[in-house]
Amino acid sequence: MRVGRLTLSGVSIALLLIQLAMVSSIAAKYLYQRWRCPRVWTHAAAIDPELPMRGRYLSLQLTVDGCQSTLPSAKLATFPRDVSGAIKPGPYVLRPTPVDFRANLKVESNKLVAVRVEGQEDLTTGEEVSAAPGAPCGQMRLEEPVDFYIAERAQSPLPLKPGQELWIEVTVPPKGPPRPLQLALKQDDAWKPLAF
Repeated sequence: MRVGRLTLSGVSIALLLIQLAMVSSIAAKYLYQRWRCPRVWTHAAAIDPELPMRGRYLSLQLTVDGCQSTLPSAKLATFPRDVSGAIKPGPYVLRPTPVDFRANLKVESNKLVAVRVEGQEDLTTGEEVSAAPGAPCGQMRLEEPVDFYIAERAQSPLPLKPGQELWIEVTVPPKGPPRPLQLALKQDDAWKPLAF
């Protein structure tokens, strides 16, 4: 095949077809996960993005509920107690030391839930979850941020006004980090989905 002065060989056409097949398979996988995997809204905190790529995006740290996780030691948590000193149901609060653990993510009761990977710590299994000292177990954070890309001319929701919260809807695949779908602002129990 001849295009002006450029001659395309059979090898370059084959290479182009292989690259198109690879990109198409990744896109098909993401579309399938978007259609089949559970979705959930979760609170997000914007952090400074560190990627050197061009474009506008928000780097968001997601809130997860870690109350179902068995911590490596009960010494890491303070449990609610009644007047007799017996442990009563309710979310535990972390003691004045930060907590980090690997966890698998799932959706349960419209919450993004982190369940600690038990046994030997495998750095390739699950997602890294952290909790600040004194934080309730329902307000743990995913260490790896999720990047949400916005159009160049779209208005960024940041900085947030007093009383506003940033929420993100994500799909939760069987393995890997959550995949972002859309953003919303919450203020005084009113939701405003953001269209980019």
